[in-house]
Amino acid sequence: MNAISGSKARDCSGLWSVALLSVISLCVVLPGWSQSPLPDGNGKEVIERACAPCHGIERATRARFTRQDWQSVVNLMVDFGATLTREEVPAVVEYLFRNFPGDPRPAGVLISGNVEVSIKEWTLPTPGSRPHDPLAAPDGSVWYTGQVKNLLGRLDPKTGQIQEYRLKTPNSGPHGLVADKQGNIWYTANAGMHIGKLDPKTGESTEYRMPDPKARDPHTLIFDQKGTLWFTVQGGNMVGKLDPKTGEVKLVTAPTPNVRPYGIVVNSKGIPFFCEFGTNKLASIDPETMEIREYGLPNAGARPRRLAISPDDAVWYTDFARGFLGRYDPKTGQTKEWPSPSGPKSQPYGISTVGNIIWYSESGVDKNTVVRFDPKTEKFQTWLIPSGGGVVRHMVTSPQGVLWLALSGINGIASVEIKN
Repeated sequence: MNAISGSKARDCSGLWSVALLSVISLCVVLPGWSQSPLPDGNGKEVIERACAPCHGIERATRARFTRQDWQSVVNLMVDFGATLTREEVPAVVEYLFRNFPGDPRPAGVLISGNVEVSIKEWTLPTPGSRPHDPLAAPDGSVWYTGQVKNLLGRLDPKTGQIQEYRLKTPNSGPHGLVADKQGNIWYTANAGMHIGKLDPKTGESTEYRMPDPKARDPHTLIFDQKGTLWFTVQGGNMVGKLDPKTGEVKLVTAPTPNVRPYGIVVNSKGIPFFCEFGTNKLASIDPETMEIREYGLPNAGARPRRLAISPDDAVWYTDFARGFLGRYDPKTGQTKEWPSPSGPKSQPYGISTVGNIIWYSESGVDKNTVVRFDPKTEKFQTWLIPSGGGVVRHMVTSPQGVLWLALSGINGIASVEIKN
């Protein structure tokens, strides 16, 4: 594994517009593919050559984006390896926007309050990394997955220095991150069908392959109190656990087909809970038997994406499809929901807790927001991310109570320090 170093901090007092990625991931927002013809025009043949072999034409014909967002989508495709030359990109963007135009994203709603925060952002040294998940490590460092560029990165918040580690297996697609008590960094290889462990002291990594070829995309991972590593497998419709002592991996399929297990957390009793993003359900898994139990949410249109656990073991979720924040109480089976401040198209996504307070981000607005919700008063307070964020897919809380965010669309990470 090769390490590369560099850093570039960004002063968040300046505001500038950025292109927000308008896709969850291309294979999620634009499902399926048929051989339906594209309209004639300059750029059609390039799209058929460069895009169809990977994911098909129907993804373009069903999408509706602004010119700016089409530019971001095409740039992302190039980062992922689409065979487009830089000279061909403008024609492709113009073609897509002319034939499949969309409305601008809504503006984020600002709600004032008495809490002050300080937001700081860092640009990553490798362009086009598409950082997916952050991690606040026990030693005070902050890590991120460079999903497109096949790397993990480590930021020293005190010095601003960033070191990046290239993964040994090409095109692993690192996604989720978690640290063990020894300081090793574990990640899901979303495209590589394995779980990886990086030793930051040596730069060496170990890979644990999925025992079932259907488990093609390990997604999010977390340790329980006994040191067992739990993870979701979105496209494979599975949940798995890995014993770090033996390297044994066990998988179990969700009872309902195509529910796409996504975010995962562990409560104080060591019980993992996870989202079923493909339907309106949450679920838990028995740590011993691996039996999965599903919990339906009241609204059929709900699509929970990420989870957080509050000190009372309530499960909080971001409803990406409907623009809601939700709370599920496993003790009573009761669910309560609140409309997110920026409305039904706000696409709440990354979520975490600081004590009893719920924090999350709205990823569907023109500038992603940081949202604070107090369950006691049921009041919101919001802030705009100065750079826009470019889709905050996940956020975590450090032991010091600082929130860390991955800014996937603008190649950055950010901290949110709560002043009071």
